[in-house]
Amino acid sequence: MARLSERMISLGSDRSEIREAFEYGRCRAAVVGAENVFDFSIGNPSVPAPVGVTELLGAMVAREDPVLLHGYTSAQGDLSARRALADNLNARFGTSYDEDCFYLSTGAAGALCCILAALTCPGDEFLTFAPYFPEYKVFVEGAGGKLVVVPAEIEAFQIDFDACLALLTPNTKAVLINSPNNPSGSVYTKETIEKLSALLRAKSEEYGHPIWLISDEPYREILYTETPSPWIPSYYANTLVSYSFSKSLSLPGARIGYALIPKEVTDFPAVYAAVCGAGRSLGYVCAPSLFQRIAASCCHLTADLAIYRKNRDLLVTSLRGMGFTCVEPGGAFYLFPRALEPDARAFCLRARAHDLLLVPSDSFGVGGHFRISYCVPTERVERSLEKFQALAAEYR
Repeated sequence: MARLSERMISLGSDRSEIREAFEYGRCRAAVVGAENVFDFSIGNPSVPAPVGVTELLGAMVAREDPVLLHGYTSAQGDLSARRALADNLNARFGTSYDEDCFYLSTGAAGALCCILAALTCPGDEFLTFAPYFPEYKVFVEGAGGKLVVVPAEIEAFQIDFDACLALLTPNTKAVLINSPNNPSGSVYTKETIEKLSALLRAKSEEYGHPIWLISDEPYREILYTETPSPWIPSYYANTLVSYSFSKSLSLPGARIGYALIPKEVTDFPAVYAAVCGAGRSLGYVCAPSLFQRIAASCCHLTADLAIYRKNRDLLVTSLRGMGFTCVEPGGAFYLFPRALEPDARAFCLRARAHDLLLVPSDSFGVGGHFRISYCVPTERVERSLEKFQALAAEYR
């Protein structure tokens, strides 16, 4: 019998609950018709990419030398693309980044894996806050670290600082945050970020080593508040950022994003070299070259994000009227209501009888909730409401 990695067999055999629901939906659609399946499982934007993206893409493919267009770039990304991304962030946030602060990657996941591989030494722990994106555990453990989960503050999905303080130890290498958040849609307030930054500065001094703050930001542009989301590196110097254009430009399959390593971080040359080395080790050199150029030219654009606000408002108002408890999302395109029974998986299985595909909260580190991904056509949301009503009626 072949000797294989038992861990990789386990990961390959035990699919994420998000992907499992998504694949179930595809199979179910073949039976009852896609229009009769109300799939809210996966964060796959239904809003088209901005016109500027599609026009530029067409022009590049039609007019440019295909050898150059599809050729390799530098391992960390095309120089002019990285310079354009720096200029964009500098104009928006008053920073002074340059091209040497960026490592272009295959989406935020690729950036995050490079950052984690760059930082992790034996015995390192990484704190994150429930609810959290389930793949964080896979990414952290894949880099050789241990994920430590701070229990959720479910009233507003901010941070329970007492619980956080209790779990910080000298083994804490970094704290991983995601705002706007998947799955809750919560956005950390300025006060939350200030308090977290002060805590990490104090603990870094106490422990005698930097505690990094990793800010995972694929939903940065999807906000529903007048107050902008805090630019985290402006509050805490030792911040590393992972970003993706999958959501802002509706390009999830293009797999383009970046790791940002500000020069203000401790030992910047070594940290940047470690990220580049991680990309080399993982085989993540040269992100898709065509979309490097698309992202650089279109980073000032967004898709029509107003549709997500419309879907959010419709779902929050309607579900509350049916008896669901929902914290109103401040960003992203997810709603995280409480299930109508303690067992979230049982609730989501019951929902499938109505062809409602929802994701139970257990894999997000919280019990008794479920995730709705509402980056879908508004017509699907509208037609689903009678299904949610019928589901809720079963619990009365």
